[in-house]
Amino acid sequence: MTTIQLEHIKKQYPNGFTAIHDLSLEIQDQEFLVLVGPSGCGKTTLLRLIAGLEEASSGLLKMDGRVMNNVEARDRDIAMVFQNYALYPHLTVFQNMAFSLRMRRVRKSLIREQVEDAAEILGLENLLDRKPGELSGGQRQRVAMGRAIVRHPKVFLMDEPLSNLDAKLRVEMREEISRLYRKLKTTFIYVTHDQIEAMTLGTRVVVMDHGDIRQSGAPQELYEKPANVFVAGFIGKPEMNFMPLEASLAASSAAAYTGRKIILGVRPEHIHITPATSRTEQTEQVEQAEQVPLMRGHIKLKEMLGDDELIYVGNDEQKCVVLTPSREDLLPGENVRLSTERANIHFFDEQTGEALACRSF
Repeated sequence: MTTIQLEHIKKQYPNGFTAIHDLSLEIQDQEFLVLVGPSGCGKTTLLRLIAGLEEASSGLLKMDGRVMNNVEARDRDIAMVFQNYALYPHLTVFQNMAFSLRMRRVRKSLIREQVEDAAEILGLENLLDRKPGELSGGQRQRVAMGRAIVRHPKVFLMDEPLSNLDAKLRVEMREEISRLYRKLKTTFIYVTHDQIEAMTLGTRVVVMDHGDIRQSGAPQELYEKPANVFVAGFIGKPEMNFMPLEASLAASSAAAYTGRKIILGVRPEHIHITPATSRTEQTEQVEQAEQVPLMRGHIKLKEMLGDDELIYVGNDEQKCVVLTPSREDLLPGENVRLSTERANIHFFDEQTGEALACRSF
């Protein structure tokens, strides 16, 4: 059993730059925690602090209640997988996977047993005599993971391990990592800037920005109940549409927010688009009883995504992206109106960016 507690961690470099501000986080045993955020948000720095490759400026790092701040990286029982594989090109797959065990003077029979066990888990049994230059990118990443597995660490740390792979291999390796997590039943901490990876792999996702945690929760919770504008825009693809409430046609229904500057957010997949000329007044009244009108505008661009398409709509005041099944009846330049169901609308305070609890009209 391994739990990790980060208590008021701060990381400031000698030049004055602060990568991590007063960050507190608890990571549970056997949790697959994903740290996600844009480049420079502090996620890799945080991973390196846990690994012992960086030293915190202040705060406490604990593993199972034991303070680890002054414990060397090699003594933390943690294995780390990097994005560049970090394999020795002159050694075979077997030798690469066995390297850390040999450095610890583990007996040869046990080394062979542990390497062969890891190779079987990762499907590398027939590649043990090859060198890294003879392997594909996906195979090299498996070797890097195998080198970590043979140590039987308490915690696996992964720093953007799939960033060097093409799109198809990334999907395959996500499946591989997910299967590995279920099989090993240990704690995984995974860093990525790819929110699809985060939502696919994580049992819990921590969204970071500028050295702070903006929200932590299950993937579906982040999608359905973003705590602020940053998370709402970062989680979801395409990202959420935002518009000033007073600029939307829903403003007349927002009496609860009188006197406040509010941002309205709606995801592209939750927006209905209809030709502006196809509705009678009576039909509009019925539709508005069930849906909230958002804006009128004209189609600026359509992007085909197979059976679906992205439709970019704009007017003089705002723009919006709609994700919808392909619509041959809607063409660029055509005037349209957009609407959505009330339950799909998010409200955020314009000044703080924080979500507002009330969604009723």
